[in-house]
Parts: sequence; structure tokens; C-alpha cells
Amino acid sequence: MKVLLTGGRGMLGRTIKALWRDDEVIPTDLPEADITDPAGFGAVLDRYRPEVVVHCAAMTQVDRCESERELAFRLNGFGSACVAAACRSRGIRLAAISTDYVFDGASERSWSEFDQASGGRTVYGQSKFAGEEAVRRHCPDHLIVRVSWLYGFGGPSFVHTMLRLADGSRPRLRVVNDQHGNPTSALAVARKLRELLAVPGLVGTWHLTCEGEATWYEFALEIFRLAGVKQDVSPCLTAEYPAPAPRPANSRLDKMMLRLAGFSPMPDWHEALAEFIRLEFRH
Repeated sequence: MKVLLTGGRGMLGRTIKALWRDDEVIPTDLPEADITDPAGFGAVLDRYRPEVVVHCAAMTQVDRCESERELAFRLNGFGSACVAAACRSRGIRLAAISTDYVFDGASERSWSEFDQASGGRTVYGQSKFAGEEAVRRHCPDHLIVRVSWLYGFGGPSFVHTMLRLADGSRPRLRVVNDQHGNPTSALAVARKLRELLAVPGLVGTWHLTCEGEATWYEFALEIFRLAGVKQDVSPCLTAEYPAPAPRPANSRLDKMMLRLAGFSPMPDWHEALAEFIRLEFRH
């Protein structure tokens, strides 16, 4: 399979490039591939002629999106529309990466692919939802893949931040314990996405987070345990760390579509984290 990545220098893009060794994977990024330039991006597709585009490029700095709203919508909304239209006009299959932030975080249960998304309470979530809608409208041959709490080779990620902070200079770290989600390895996402793309004609919206759930505090404890790092950690509340963009209390994503289509489940988050720490930090 010949695959073109947008945002190829990002964490998920780098992971896909490293794992999909049987495919021809072409990572692109700025300045070569500007997703907000319809003619320029079309020329990139005409140059490489991929069978599939995996659209990872996005503005993901959640707090920055609040203060730079138009830039967020330009990259996440308009940029995704440009990618989708370019793919449709050339008969190229599109897999677009999205986020749990398209939900408002207020549900008491995990969000399934069939729950109504609206963009939630943040500019980031609203701009990513606009991108999802553009993909649905402009490129019927698509997979929209939602991920959350993602970590991967080289970061930046919560895993890398926690291990950097545990350098011995801080007797105690305080980590939020009232937000719930699915810690998810980019390795697991890359593997499952490749499975989905192996099925001709498969379309729709898919959740590809690891199984099981945790709070950020519980996630941190497991990071330190697996890395063999001695670090005192105490739980705290979201309200103690106000941020420009409100964080969703519930980011848990249910993988109903995988079950309905007969795919194997995503790995448990503990197992995926153990594999990642072993590979990334050679434990």
C-alpha cells in the first residue's frame, strides 16, 4: 500500500512510518505539504499518487487554540476540508485522525461512535469536529479515527512529561485525579489502523483507544511503576489547576465499531504502556 502522511513529523506519523514497513509510507509536513493550500496540496498528491492519505496534521495545543481560534479552525477545519476534497477528486482513500475533545466530557459512560458529538466546550474540540464534518461531506471513502490520551516515541506526551519531572528535584508531584480516560499507545493505534485499512470499502468513524480506563493520577502511578522510578505522587482536583481550555471530565471512548465489525479489541492500556516503556526507555 502506498500511503501519504500529513503531519508526518508528529508522534503518530513517526510511529506509522516506523511500523508499516511492508508499505511505502511517505511522510509530508510543512513547508512541503500545506494542507490549507488546496492547489499546493493537490500537487503533492499528484506528485506521489498515494492510494491512501493518513491525515495526522492538526493544531493540537489545546490551550493555544483558545487564544488563536481562527488559526485552529484554519488548520483543523479548513485544512481537513482541503485534504478531503483533494482525496475525493483523485479517488484516494482518506483516514483522518480526530479526538475525544469532540465530546463535551459530561457523560457518565464511555462515548461510543454513535453518540452525538458537537465539538464540546473547547475551540480545539470544535475545530476538530468541524474537520470531521468536512471529511464526511467531501470524501465519502473515509475512516475517521478518534484517539485520546496518546503517547508515543519521542513525545511530547504525558509519559515523557512525568518521567522528566521525576528527576529528583521534586519531592512530590500532584496529578489530577478527577478526569477519566483511556491511556493510549500510538503503537496500538498504528497497528489497528493498518488492520482497518486492509479491509476494502470499510468506512465510518472508529474509536481506537486502548482498553481499560484510568485517571491521570492512576496513569502517572503506573508510569513510575513500570519505569522503576521512585517518585511520590499525590492526587488533586482539576479545579486546582485552571487552564484556558476546560478539560473533559470523561474522555473514555467505547470501541463499539470494532466489536460490530468483528475486529479484535485494542490492547489493555497497562500492557500497551509496558511495551512502550520497554521500547522507548529500554527497560
